[in-house]
Amino acid sequence: MTTIDTPRQDVLDSTASTDNYLTHTRGFLSWILTLDHKRIGVMYTVSVLVSFLVGGMFALLLRTELLTPGRTICSAEAYNQFFTLHGAIMVFLVIIPSIPAALGNFVLPIMLGAKDVAFPRLNLFSYFLWLGGAGFTLYSLAAGGFDTGWTFYTPYSTTTTTGGVIPVLIGVFILGFSSIFTGLNFIVTVHKLRPPGMTWFKMPLFLWALYSTAIIQVLATPVLAITLCLLIVERVLNVGIFNPSMGGDPVLYQHFFWFYSHPAVYIMIVPAMGIISEIIAVHSHRQIFGYRFIAFSSIAIAMFSFIVWGHHMFMSGQSGLMNTIFSFISFSVAIPSAVKTFNWTMTLYKGTISLTAPMMYALSFLFLFTIGGLTGIHCATLNTDVHLHDTYFVVAHFHYVMMGSALIGMIGGLHHWWPKMTGKMYNEKIAITACIIVFIGFNMTFFTQFMLGSQGMPRRYYDYQPEFQIYHVISTIGSYILAIGFFTSAVCFIQSLMSGAKAPSNPWGGVSLEWQCASPPPHDNFKTTPHVGNCYDFSVVRWDEATKNYIVDHKAELAHSTSEGSH
Repeated sequence: MTTIDTPRQDVLDSTASTDNYLTHTRGFLSWILTLDHKRIGVMYTVSVLVSFLVGGMFALLLRTELLTPGRTICSAEAYNQFFTLHGAIMVFLVIIPSIPAALGNFVLPIMLGAKDVAFPRLNLFSYFLWLGGAGFTLYSLAAGGFDTGWTFYTPYSTTTTTGGVIPVLIGVFILGFSSIFTGLNFIVTVHKLRPPGMTWFKMPLFLWALYSTAIIQVLATPVLAITLCLLIVERVLNVGIFNPSMGGDPVLYQHFFWFYSHPAVYIMIVPAMGIISEIIAVHSHRQIFGYRFIAFSSIAIAMFSFIVWGHHMFMSGQSGLMNTIFSFISFSVAIPSAVKTFNWTMTLYKGTISLTAPMMYALSFLFLFTIGGLTGIHCATLNTDVHLHDTYFVVAHFHYVMMGSALIGMIGGLHHWWPKMTGKMYNEKIAITACIIVFIGFNMTFFTQFMLGSQGMPRRYYDYQPEFQIYHVISTIGSYILAIGFFTSAVCFIQSLMSGAKAPSNPWGGVSLEWQCASPPPHDNFKTTPHVGNCYDFSVVRWDEATKNYIVDHKAELAHSTSEGSH
């Protein structure tokens, strides 16, 4: 068997300093017209973070308005537009593309040892589609805004809203195609560009997560596209499809929308789970526990995601039999999620844990995701959902799963791969401090909303009874702390870019292929096909004091695998 020795660190650093994807070509056009998956991933990352800033500003405006009963800073009409914009931006412009399109685009081909994705031009076109969708969403503000909520429920989106509805529907329609093309690209890349020796069960778990997510993107997103087209047709031509005043059925819209949007929940969360698998294994320096169970659980979640949409509609007038079936399936989807959680915990057990910033975010994910999952049981239980439906309990549960899990996983992944992406190290103390502030602020903001919901506070309300004020005050203060934490994290990254220490090729001691190229990676990632081994066998990693870098010893890896085979 022929092996390829890991290049010496000085050679990697020399290569990175003379030619890497950041310096290979220069100028604005070299970026905006690039076919390099790494540059496209960076552009997605910057665009998503800017959208996150805008969506976060609307969230702060919401929480400030709810600081006191009655009017605080804006009218009820402005409040409705604020929460609609916050939801639409965060869901469609931030969380859905944040990991697959941003981090996935950067990392997936390098993890495969490939030079790029299967369809580089389609990849760039997907980014332009994202920009187009974002542009239409912004244009909707100039066209009069929209206050339908991020779900665009009828009849709000057909009769009672302003002129910004159609532009935002077109924007989300375009964003859907961006998601489909990205998923299609990833599926083909994983199937066709794996290097010799990388079988399905030698792939890093992040690739399993991206592959599962891509399946959902390709199969579920067209349903949203068709639904939004029908909504536009109904609004423009006055054809009765969803509007009951014209003979339409608003519940039909709910079925269509949630048939996409519940799989979309897993488009958001499954990639974050893949990131957590990588972080926990690398930063605890321990073989991942139950690799195949975690891999298959990603596929299982993708399958379950298509048959549980009805639990969003327990109060819509469904038959008791259908409610019971959807309730049972909703309980079942917890099984593959629990498999991942238990296996992550067992990976930590007796591991050599390094409390780095990525690991701190991973531990935060475990805590927040567990709360989000357990509170989902209350929403899946028929008798408790009757009481909790459309209350702040649902808002809290949704944010623990979407923001506390998906977004925290994305930020953890950004810290994990930041040295690889930029060639710069960040200040660990500032990064960990930011994580702690985010964790405290997030729980102050949303845990109190479980109490609000259980006591009957409806969601999306502009005004409320005085007895709810103490919870709203705590929640609003928590949102300010959360914003401080994210701002601190942004300062940490900016400081890293300006004055951060040079990153070695493998600062964390990872074994997967992205840690076997320079930081930042060369334009073509690898000059020769890299050696494929066990991406979670940390016994072959050694610390090189001279270069302050972890080295993967492929000769030791070969001897290890040979001894295991003979045994």
